[in-house]
Amino acid sequence: QVQLVESGGGLAQPGGSLRLSCAASGFTFSTFSMSWARQAPGKELEWVAGIDSQGSYTPYRNFAKGRFTISRDNAKNMVFLQMNSLKPEDTAVYYCVKGLLLGPGSVRGQGTQVTVSS
Repeated sequence: QVQLVESGGGLAQPGGSLRLSCAASGFTFSTFSMSWARQAPGKELEWVAGIDSQGSYTPYRNFAKGRFTISRDNAKNMVFLQMNSLKPEDTAVYYCVKGLLLGPGSVRGQGTQVTVSS
């Protein structure tokens, strides 16, 4: 059974940083691409960044480029999202997603809340 468990969310000030983590189990993690997605209050779920199975391909949405960095540790079955220069509009529930694409059938975790506020 696939399990994705996010952690690391919380309250950050504008300009601050947070590092999200996702622990994966129930599948051969090192052979799958992974992604992060987010859902802000009243908005649809949106894809943020992805990483291929070996960490050599890391696409980002425009709003994440230069501020967010996705990485993974295949030995520990974990994927990370380092978020710097946070803005209030980054406030959302962040989800770890199995695969590079986001769709109705995507497998994701329970999410971790990120709030950016002074």
